[in-house]
Amino acid sequence: MRRVENKVCIVTGGAVGIGTACAQRLVDEGARVAVFDLAITPPAAMRGLADRARYWSVDVATEIAVHRAIAEVVEHFGSLDVLVNNAGIAGTNKPTHEVTEDEWDRVQAVNVKGVFFCTKHAVPHMWDRGGSIVNLSSIYGLVGAPDVPPYHASKGAVALMSRTDALLYASRGIRVNSIHPGYIWTPMVEGHMRDTGATDMDAARRDLAQLHPIGRVGEPDDIAWGVVYLASDESAFMTGAQLVIDGGYTAR
Repeated sequence: MRRVENKVCIVTGGAVGIGTACAQRLVDEGARVAVFDLAITPPAAMRGLADRARYWSVDVATEIAVHRAIAEVVEHFGSLDVLVNNAGIAGTNKPTHEVTEDEWDRVQAVNVKGVFFCTKHAVPHMWDRGGSIVNLSSIYGLVGAPDVPPYHASKGAVALMSRTDALLYASRGIRVNSIHPGYIWTPMVEGHMRDTGATDMDAARRDLAQLHPIGRVGEPDDIAWGVVYLASDESAFMTGAQLVIDGGYTAR
């Protein structure tokens, strides 16, 4: 079943992890996909996306770069139907009183301003045709934890930005929803585990699994299929919603 046949989608942070899985599943389901990431040359993951995907080197924290890249996507593919705001960084893992201004600002620049810039410059291209914006927040946009305060603050911001924009643009047929993953085994999570002192990644993964009632850590595809749903017309009556894909983490 081609669930997003011929829809034009942008996936930010698409060179690795959840972003790569999203791009792959969208292509598999018939979309044409623009992958945004920081690498200068297309990442190896692009080789699996055939001729239905194209890569743009974009820093989502830089507005002029976002504006230019989105305009080029529309020129290349002819339209824009879906924006997946996935790009994000974990940032420093320190208590709030030890975080520097620069450390705080860098996380907000990517995780919050990046969502803002991409949404700002995507909406005009959806104004007369509608569209779907999918913002990757986190379980830590819903609940707290005693670590990485800049990251948690950024994901809370993304959750509220999603609801605000859902209300602002509903009359134009532009839907905005957020996804809230639990721990997904990606390079970012592996890096976080190392930053917290883990040296045995297999043991770290087993420990993380115990935080989820379903008994395992998530895989990128667990989130990618949620993105496909929100990108597709199957979710046409869904906006301002928080799609929690967390193995039961927040059900406790």
